[in-house]
Amino acid sequence: MSKYEEIKNRSNGDFKRLTGVRKATFLKMVEEVIRYEKERKKISGRPLKLSYEDQVLMTLEYSREYRTYFHISTDYGMSEANC
Repeated sequence: MSKYEEIKNRSNGDFKRLTGVRKATFLKMVEEVIRYEKERKKISGRPLKLSYEDQVLMTLEYSREYRTYFHISTDYGMSEANC
């Protein structure tokens, strides 16, 4: 189960406490990442290891909590280099 799947059903207050943004803002951020990626990737590449939601969540964790790549990579089950 992805980290986003674990927190998406929390209350708006808890969601904001965890991420620093409201759910509506988070979903808008995900939409923008998807739009950007579709424009950027005209040819196919490697499949994603993380969903777009988890990618945004990882970025918010890094910027909000100043977590190291080691700790984030451990939480998401990937290498530090892929964070």
